[in-house]
Amino acid sequence: MDAYSLSALAFGLSFVFALGGVGSALVLVPVMHWFGVPLVEARPTGLFVNTVSLIGASVSNFRKGKLDLALCLPMIGGSVFLAPVGAYVSTLLEERFVLGCFVAFLFFSGTMMLFFKRARYANQYREDRPLTVLTSIGAAAGFVSGLLGVGGGGLISPLMVMAGFNPKRIAVVTALVVPFSSLTGFAAYWSMGHFNPGMALPVGIAACLGGYLGSHVMHTRLSPMAVKRFLAVAVLVLGMRMLFKVI
Repeated sequence: MDAYSLSALAFGLSFVFALGGVGSALVLVPVMHWFGVPLVEARPTGLFVNTVSLIGASVSNFRKGKLDLALCLPMIGGSVFLAPVGAYVSTLLEERFVLGCFVAFLFFSGTMMLFFKRARYANQYREDRPLTVLTSIGAAAGFVSGLLGVGGGGLISPLMVMAGFNPKRIAVVTALVVPFSSLTGFAAYWSMGHFNPGMALPVGIAACLGGYLGSHVMHTRLSPMAVKRFLAVAVLVLGMRMLFKVI
């Protein structure tokens, strides 16, 4: 599949997933692999997409004074350190095992999108900044990000909610943490010679455009939760299809 076709695919996936307020890298990597892109090239492409697509959101949040640096910095530190480790470890593992990890992550993400109820934790909001907890969440998200080439937001969100943090702050935190973990993971793949700029650049630009347009439509015409349930089912179906490929 050539770069133009992959770009069109990335645009479509990013547009559709943005309608539900979800990043497309979750499915972009396995779909690219499905269409013949080597997994070791698809992962850094996914990380590149994460990096460029969320930088704008972080800059906007910074200008609006929404960033809680005491909450973000420990998570950034953990994710920045572990993302390259995850990227390096992924090159040492058999592709089938990495695909199995991806299947597990897809099932986890789809299940969280479909069934996770933030309201259950509504009376547990905390205002402290526990260094160990935040660093551990960032480290886990960073390692998964580097290992699979996806943003760690799908892991950060439920872990922070279950730890008792206000869900309204999580999107802002995720928008700042994920670009850092993605950038360092991407840099690790690049240093190992697995970055294909002729593919990643057009795919990244297309994904950003699709995500931007999808977000605009979401805010003006659609119910994000209704779309998110549909996307959750799509993620689970993709995970099931990959599972059959792995076994």
